[in-house]
Amino acid sequence: MDRALYSPGTGFFVRDQPAEHFRTSVHASPLFAAAVARLVTRVDAALGQPAPLDVVDVGAGRGELLVALAYAVPADLHRRLRLTAVELAARPAHLPPDIAWRSSPPDGVTGVLLATEWLDNVPLDLVVRDGDGTVRYQLTDGSPGKPVSTGDAEWLAEWWPLAPGEVAEVGLSRDLAWRSAVATLRRGLALCVDYGHLRSGRPPLGTLTGYRGGRQVPPVPDGECDLTAHVAMDSLAGPEPGRSVGRAAGGTLLRQREALRALGVSGARPPLSLAATDPAGYVRALAAAGEAAELTDPTGLGGHFWLLQPVGIGSPL
Repeated sequence: MDRALYSPGTGFFVRDQPAEHFRTSVHASPLFAAAVARLVTRVDAALGQPAPLDVVDVGAGRGELLVALAYAVPADLHRRLRLTAVELAARPAHLPPDIAWRSSPPDGVTGVLLATEWLDNVPLDLVVRDGDGTVRYQLTDGSPGKPVSTGDAEWLAEWWPLAPGEVAEVGLSRDLAWRSAVATLRRGLALCVDYGHLRSGRPPLGTLTGYRGGRQVPPVPDGECDLTAHVAMDSLAGPEPGRSVGRAAGGTLLRQREALRALGVSGARPPLSLAATDPAGYVRALAAAGEAAELTDPTGLGGHFWLLQPVGIGSPL
């Protein structure tokens, strides 16, 4: 999975334009960036409006969210923004020069660390139980390989107990990647947005799949398609006992539908009376309502998880 996605020159994310193959909340509507801009503004206020205010986007794609954020925040904040994209692909030619481009997050971030649909592409292993009950890594041909490592076995015991006939996806690599990214934050907010699942409802056969040209395809690790698996969101920041969604240790875990509504994104249709007094305004409002409905659809993008982990400030949401 690592070679297929990130090998220099040949990996899917290094070579291809991700937006040509799948659609994220960032691509779905500018309302998403506007909502994130409101969240960034709240964090800025909580930090006392520092200069500069960092916004670091890990797994930035081609920088679409950062470009949109630069235009969506208030003018005073725009002047103080220091924008950094973290991505393994080469810097896009069209990217504004004031957006830094790095292969790893900078240290000492004061502001907001974003990871929107990044962790689902952090490589992981699949595991199965063999006929003797030994948990083994699953090879790409579906056969069992070596027994799992001690660290992976401990993660599975805590977060994804494996029954016979099931396939589990070991999320330890995602946990470590997330914790490493959060560790670069001196003060502010770390926000992870991704599709995922919780311990109480792990999919029995896993979620690994592929995407190419906007269509779902078999997850063949040949570098020709996106490879993605849902994130075990509760393992990123262990929740309080008995609460799988809600206030987590060091953060808040909620659905995108709730988060966006708290940030002013609503799918409510505009009043029909507006069509008589301002037809053009009505059409614009109707289009925005449609975009908001897609972003908050609980069976689609609205079902994504948001994990907010503040560092040195209170929760902004």
